[in-house]
Amino acid sequence: MSEPQRGGSLDVLEQTEVKPDSGSGDADRYAHFVRRDRANRSAATGQAVVALCGKVWVPTRDAKKYPVCPRCKEMRDEMGKHGPSWPFKE
Repeated sequence: MSEPQRGGSLDVLEQTEVKPDSGSGDADRYAHFVRRDRANRSAATGQAVVALCGKVWVPTRDAKKYPVCPRCKEMRDEMGKHGPSWPFKE
């Protein structure tokens, strides 16, 4: 019987899972900035999106009915200094 090897290493893989907001969304009545292609994909697949401000959710309401999220607007205005579609250009 052979002896187990000693001196090996063990790596820990940390995985962060982001769960979409499953609430009604009434607590956050803002329109958020999201990449258009991601919003279109979400409409087709029901997949969650991530707004500029970091909010993760599945959009289900007409964003035109709500005021713009102040954090998203602030971030978009700051990014506007780099061009109208930065960093969303591919």
